[in-house]
Amino acid sequence: MTPGTSSFADFIGVQAPDLLPSRRAVPAGNAGDLAPHGTTIVAATFAGGVVMAGDRRATMGNIIAQRDIQKVFPADEFSVVGIAGTAGLAVEMVRLFQTELEHYEKIEGTTLSMDGKANRLAALIRANLGLAMQGLAVVPLFAGFDLEADQGRIFSYDVTGGRYEETAFHSVGSGSLFARGSLKKLYRDDFDADEAVMAVIQALYDAADDDSATGGPDLTRRIFPVVHLITPDGGRRMPDEEVSAIADRMIASRMQRPDGPAAPLT
Repeated sequence: MTPGTSSFADFIGVQAPDLLPSRRAVPAGNAGDLAPHGTTIVAATFAGGVVMAGDRRATMGNIIAQRDIQKVFPADEFSVVGIAGTAGLAVEMVRLFQTELEHYEKIEGTTLSMDGKANRLAALIRANLGLAMQGLAVVPLFAGFDLEADQGRIFSYDVTGGRYEETAFHSVGSGSLFARGSLKKLYRDDFDADEAVMAVIQALYDAADDDSATGGPDLTRRIFPVVHLITPDGGRRMPDEEVSAIADRMIASRMQRPDGPAAPLT
């Protein structure tokens, strides 16, 4: 290691650059339709933390490539990252990001700040720009609990690595337009954790209702969204049993009101 270097990606870039996804040669042309794509991720803050959820469908053109893909992963103890875009590259990027954060902590003896984590992820996305120009784009959503600011925070990105901090809630992926529209009506600043989880699952349901690439709760196969909660005590993935109970409750209410709960006019 070069003295003062705490970036694992920079180290690999010098020692074995061919191991980085962004350094691999790709034939000319557009490869976007040849690989499975992850779709919709939503996140919302609440009093005392942040929640992120992702649907389970991956598509390849007009085909459902996988029904139970995982798109939300812990980045470290206090942060989580959700993937949208080319699934294979996105998973590799997440693994590299996880290793980056762990490597930094081992070298420096302390965890990276929330802004530092968001910046490192931006650099990894920027390094993938060449592949993104060929249709293999990765656009993650990053969220976590900032121990210094004592609040949950959400960051979105564009394919060039541009980083943007979002307020209250955000969504990325093919169904994001519908999910954000749903959250605009449902979100409240005084949400507790249970209400925030219900809101993001409602948003994913609304996205699946209008976007064919987003998968809603699959009641026959018992496949439900992946949900992560991050609080000052750390992050955890909600067990499938908890998520399925919430989804069952939501769907039962939709039998009476298919379009979901109504927001007050004032």
